[in-house]
Amino acid sequence: MLCVYSFPLVEFFATVSRPVSLSLSQSTLLQSTVTSMAAGRHMLLMLAAAILFSFTSSGKSHEEREPITRFKQYLRFNTAHPNPNYTAPVSFLISQAQSIGLQFKTLEFVPNKPILLLTWPGSDPSLPSILFNSHLDSVPAEPDKWSHPPFSAFHSPETGQIFARGSQDDKCIAIQYIEAIRNLILVKNFKPIRTVHASYVPDEEIGGFDGMAKFVESNEFRELNVGFVMDEGQASTNDDFRVFYADRSPWHLIIRAKGAPGHGSRMFDNGAMENLMKSVEMITKFRESQFDVVKAGRAANSEVISVNLVYLKAGIPSPTGFVMNMQPSEAEAGFDARLPPTVDPDLIRRRIAEEWAPAIRNMSYEIIEKGPIRDYKGRPLMTLTDDSNPWWSVFKRAVTSAGGKLGKPEILASTTDARYMRQLGIPVLGFSPMANTPILLHDHNEFLKDTVFLKGVEVYESVISSLSSFVEPSG
Repeated sequence: MLCVYSFPLVEFFATVSRPVSLSLSQSTLLQSTVTSMAAGRHMLLMLAAAILFSFTSSGKSHEEREPITRFKQYLRFNTAHPNPNYTAPVSFLISQAQSIGLQFKTLEFVPNKPILLLTWPGSDPSLPSILFNSHLDSVPAEPDKWSHPPFSAFHSPETGQIFARGSQDDKCIAIQYIEAIRNLILVKNFKPIRTVHASYVPDEEIGGFDGMAKFVESNEFRELNVGFVMDEGQASTNDDFRVFYADRSPWHLIIRAKGAPGHGSRMFDNGAMENLMKSVEMITKFRESQFDVVKAGRAANSEVISVNLVYLKAGIPSPTGFVMNMQPSEAEAGFDARLPPTVDPDLIRRRIAEEWAPAIRNMSYEIIEKGPIRDYKGRPLMTLTDDSNPWWSVFKRAVTSAGGKLGKPEILASTTDARYMRQLGIPVLGFSPMANTPILLHDHNEFLKDTVFLKGVEVYESVISSLSSFVEPSG
């Protein structure tokens, strides 16, 4: 059953020091007092430092600290699986939305897995809306492998790096959306023509089946009349921002082999392990052929099929390990396969059935498709990135006008919630404005520099204002 409700609001207090402003009379009194303290050189230095701090803390540098403070507050919520805390971060986001007058709604299609929807109404609600999506959850972290606790949001004063799980994936864009809208409303007095939505969904890191997959099937989503979506991307190690027009589709492939059991010393045909290892060898050769294309520079890693062996299961257990003089009658292997949208999935199914796990070798297989691979019309899940797609043109100009530049559009090697929206035929671009940043999603010591975060806010101001102002010419 669908529940619509609001979380109780929680007060959040920033701990950033405020600059000290001195009037002319106060400054004169301070100067007189210091002058009279002939023997108080230590006090003089302290007072001078305080005055210097008040000057250097004023103006733009103070304004820039508040978005960073809010970003760090959001990072400190432990949203890691297997037990993500969704209540506190959703309450925090609601408080931020209310502070700038945004509408909000919480939806719950699965108990304790809320979806938060923020809305900034446009002047023409008849036009398709714009949706900016991010996910609430994050992958686990191993604290003993981190230089700082993964949910402490440690902010290095020397480098500006903010260390936290989710700083890149993808709590950065979650706050950048709100900060960009905050600036557009409070500073620039901007008013959108199209309605702008921001969604915060659960469980993306474990497939999104109880999050975005449920959301896109709902009447609430259909009522949004979404025309274009921005979702998460990845960091770029150079000056260009990366943008993604498609994801690879994940398959979990399980191959099982059976055969007659036998003594460990026997040599005979069609044993379970023998048959399974033949399949492993074939799949390994296929993997190498795909990887050769990448190493030759003929395709990106995300443009080929990846198949990686992730587990083997066989043998007769014993109290000390396994029985060594028995050949097992059953064996199993699991593979993580990723298919780019340019590949015909039926050809891969045929290869599995005829070569990798043929029934003639006493083998069976199971394919677990982790989400859609075609849209509702049977088309590959891809968004056009040329002038035939007006959303692409507007987005590209918006990034350029903010002083950024886009690299060549890519297929994402992994998978995001964008696939569920592309399945409906909605154009979606994956984009996280992080240039000159190491790619650390799911890695130890994940971090994002404060300057990179603030630049991202500036970029989203341009993107949100441009997309929400776009009106297709009639005729």
